Amino acid sequence: MFGICNLSIIPLRFEASDRSEIVSQVLFGEHFEVLEKVNQWSRIKLHYDDYEGWVDSKQYQVISEENYQKLSKEAIILNADFVEYITTPDNHLIPITLGASVSFLHHNDINIQGFDFEGLKISGVKPKSGLVRTAYTYLNSPYLWGGKTPFGIDCSGFTQMVYKLNGYKLLRDASQQATQGEVLSFIEESEPGDLAFFDNEEGKIIHVGIILENNYIIHTSGKVRIDRLDHLGIYNAEQNRHTHRLRVIKKVI
Repeated sequence: MFGICNLSIIPLRFEASDRSEIVSQVLFGEHFEVLEKVNQWSRIKLHYDDYEGWVDSKQYQVISEENYQKLSKEAIILNADFVEYITTPDNHLIPITLGASVSFLHHNDINIQGFDFEGLKISGVKPKSGLVRTAYTYLNSPYLWGGKTPFGIDCSGFTQMVYKLNGYKLLRDASQQATQGEVLSFIEESEPGDLAFFDNEEGKIIHVGIILENNYIIHTSGKVRIDRLDHLGIYNAEQNRHTHRLRVIKKVI
């Protein structure tokens, strides 16, 4: 069984319960495989990054395996504005956020609700320099565990969406993203757009940010913010201390 998100944003939960932790979000237009169903809940695996979790079965549209495969092979087309609107045939509006997928709208056999979108679209692979411009779009977005939108986003959701909007694929969690790319030995070897990862006392990767010019980093901590980066980690001038311990720098592109 397969499905597609036909609502703005739906929570992806750790367990099949409205009280369960939200581990990520499914944005409008994202398609997935349904692995199992328990009562009103469906355990799904997103096609984009293979991330798994539980969603309410009332919050998505079932699609055929043929249409799932069709979408999986096509180029991803994303909404490029902070927020835009999908129009229904009866002129109702559905808000969608930056990075929502509108790829399926030109397939009448998938777009059975007759949605229409006239906003700005983005697709394809962009130059690496575009990563920083996109990252600034999210500046001051509030931190939200599991979030993937400008209205609430976590550290790895931020890096994943910035890369996705520029045509590059990252996995969902910081620890997963740390397995991608080439290790750099020194900050001085890095370029704007490279990723810096940070660990906790147990050595587990718990944080990620995007490196900027002149030893700065943009990352999500309370909000999407810019701080200094040195060989120890992230230095927060407001708190006058290092807040995150540097583990590794990776060049993905």
